[in-house]
Amino acid sequence: MVTAEAVEQQDALAVLILGPTASGKTALSLALAREFAGEIVSCDSVAVYCGLDLGSAKPSLVERAQIPHHLIDVTTPNHPFTAGDYSRQARTALKEIAQRGHLPIVTGGTGLYLRALTLGLFAGPARQHRLRERLTRSHQRRSPNWLHRILTRLDPVSAARIHPNDTPKLIRALEIRLTTGQPLSATLEAGPTLARDPLTGFRLLRIGLNPPRQLLYDRINRRAAAMFAAGLIEETRALLAQYGRVKALDALGYRQALAAMDGALTQSEAIAAAAQGHRNYAKRQLTWFRKEPGVHWIADFGDAPQALSKGTDLVRKALAPHPVD
Repeated sequence: MVTAEAVEQQDALAVLILGPTASGKTALSLALAREFAGEIVSCDSVAVYCGLDLGSAKPSLVERAQIPHHLIDVTTPNHPFTAGDYSRQARTALKEIAQRGHLPIVTGGTGLYLRALTLGLFAGPARQHRLRERLTRSHQRRSPNWLHRILTRLDPVSAARIHPNDTPKLIRALEIRLTTGQPLSATLEAGPTLARDPLTGFRLLRIGLNPPRQLLYDRINRRAAAMFAAGLIEETRALLAQYGRVKALDALGYRQALAAMDGALTQSEAIAAAAQGHRNYAKRQLTWFRKEPGVHWIADFGDAPQALSKGTDLVRKALAPHPVD
């Protein structure tokens, strides 16, 4: 028999809902939150910014009024939000949710944020602001793939892992290489001792969504068209007027909206480019999340009856009392 004292000593449960963009993570998280008195912690590197609403597919205001949400609209686009910032604030949210007797449900597709939350970040060198400024100016003056070509020469392993358009990660990898003389890849290969601050106090239930690929791509295509139809260009224009060309506007969807505003793409071309970008991103997300340990994969969308039923069963079993020695 499990005593009340023993239950208090057990780690609290936290549910992590993983999966590619447009796979229905929001729908599943809302259903589980309603069923198990949960609160949702967003794990999305775009949803943290106020005003970036359509392009990030944030839960609606009605949904956020029904279920408490955290880590949405926590900063403005002109104040960059790092994975370290996310880890600190998300861990605080998880602890406060558990203290209220509710179930923390982390949902989103930003793999680096999830890793920072669960494992911590490796102890790399401090940021070198002058070097970063030089690299940023070089990126702005040169061709789009300039930084990636430099990284390919200095650290080909990291260059193969980082997308050529992911400027922040390219700059960080070059910063580490030029500051320490060692490639980022060598630093990461030093092993788990570098991921110094793993999350404690929680049992993690990972639920992954992996719907049929072509159906996922069809949904991504429809979502891209719907974002533009809902006013993504107008939203981007307002953000540009308020904040200028900040880094946050390089996110998928906003990047293509800016290109349409600049006349580099027609709106139809921008929609097609945004859809292609999100399909490519979905592939990278699945590659990343397959490395997560102990994921219970569901081969369907999060709003499908099978996914809702299986997700509910998984959480119910995880919440059931366990014998304590």
